[in-house]
Amino acid sequence: MTVGKKKSKQFRREALNLPAAKYFTKVNRLKKLSWAIARLSPSWQACIPIAAIIVLVWGYAAVAQTPATPTTEEQLASLKVGMDTMWVMVAGMVVFFMNAGFGMLETGFCRQKNAVNVLSKNLIVFALSTIAYWAIGFALMFSDGNGFIGTSGGFFLWNVADNSPATGDAYQGIFSALNWTGVPLNAKFFFQLVFAGTAATIVSGAVAERIKFLEFLIFSLLLVGIAYPITGHWIWGGGWLAKAGFWDFAGSTVVHSVGGWAALMGAAFLGPRIGKYRDGDTVAMPGHNMSIATLGCLILWLGWFGFNPGSTMAVDPNAIAHIAITTNTGGAFGGIAATITAWLYLGKPDLSMIINGILAGLVGVTASCAWINVPNSAIIGTIAGILVVFAVTFFDNLKIDDPVGATSVHLVCGIWGTLAVGLFADGPTTGLYTAGPAAGLLVGGGFGQLWAQLVGIISVGGMTVLLSTIFWMALKALLGIRVSALEEAEGLDIGEHGMEAYTGFVKETSLDNRSETSYGGYGGGSGGKTTKL
Repeated sequence: MTVGKKKSKQFRREALNLPAAKYFTKVNRLKKLSWAIARLSPSWQACIPIAAIIVLVWGYAAVAQTPATPTTEEQLASLKVGMDTMWVMVAGMVVFFMNAGFGMLETGFCRQKNAVNVLSKNLIVFALSTIAYWAIGFALMFSDGNGFIGTSGGFFLWNVADNSPATGDAYQGIFSALNWTGVPLNAKFFFQLVFAGTAATIVSGAVAERIKFLEFLIFSLLLVGIAYPITGHWIWGGGWLAKAGFWDFAGSTVVHSVGGWAALMGAAFLGPRIGKYRDGDTVAMPGHNMSIATLGCLILWLGWFGFNPGSTMAVDPNAIAHIAITTNTGGAFGGIAATITAWLYLGKPDLSMIINGILAGLVGVTASCAWINVPNSAIIGTIAGILVVFAVTFFDNLKIDDPVGATSVHLVCGIWGTLAVGLFADGPTTGLYTAGPAAGLLVGGGFGQLWAQLVGIISVGGMTVLLSTIFWMALKALLGIRVSALEEAEGLDIGEHGMEAYTGFVKETSLDNRSETSYGGYGGGSGGKTTKL
């Protein structure tokens, strides 16, 4: 016990002396530092206060550059811009994926000997659209100008005046027509680009299986760079049609009808495929792969949920959900109506008609999807599904050969969808929307909105037909737009690309102008041949 008490006292004394020990240690360190400084030359000693000043200045600058904490309002505004931008970009990417749908659909509807050609056109057309729209198309369509076309520049989006995502009166720039959406300029461009690419892709199917590859590429550049932006400026660019009260929410006219009119003129100038019309009858030339055609339809159906709801260009939950439902309802009723109509009119529920009926319903509801109620979207889709079946036979009677029915789907139903705004729009006083078309004729409105829609259809159709005619005639005169009869019979895969999509498979030929079947043989009589390549 005595030894333990002694150790305890020793520990207490050491504890009491600890601060003093630390004090003397610090003094010794200061002395050593003074001696070390004294050993330095006068020049080095003079550097010490300078170094201290530099350190103090840097520290003050760092504190001065620390940004002030943003207010709650600023944080919410920044968050909204971020969410809106993400929604617009994702929706645009979904629309971009529609290129895969068009590629699958058109390839499946065409014969196997032209599969590579159809795929090649659908793949490269978006690359060409990107160049044309980036270079001049976006500037002509959306820059400030007159009622006819944008004239404020903005070509290549290079050094343009634009303070997006500022909106409304706070916006300062040359793209005032897009000042209603609070996203960066590049997001605005990307979303509009995928729409322009869609218009060019529509043409591909209608001119398939007989057009020269290079000439189609040139036409696509002209369409996206010149024709599409001009009529687009009239409507979405704040041009004269917009001021006249014409409304098109997501592009029944701006995109689909423009592509349809251009496709119609291309099919007319090209003429029908060899053997399509014989002795006054229309000879069926079935597609070679309805599986991928059906897959293409489903991809396009999915893409429409970016096409229509994405056109809000803002995260508006109520609007996005409402538009998605009206869009889906229109497509569903279009498919059902086309199935029943084809069953009654043609005798069988033709799969190609089911596919085109779904697409017809989607096209038909595109212009009005934000301004109509769900029951009316079902009516619009139903009428579109019926129209597309009769439109296919109508164009065949005119000897206009459209292998995939692009004109029937996009032109005819695009026109119907645009008229539907003037018939079924609820009106801005109903609570469904606050800015948009007047109430339609069938929901208690007058003829005013319907008349504005009719004027827009005729004007856009006339201008697109005029420009497309000039483009097609110039290409036909200067380069020729159709492949030779021998190349068409052999298939554009070999003639235009020097390769096949199905190497080693049985391939159909086209001798004696006999119609080909999807099984590699011939319809319409005996004497057909198949060759193994």
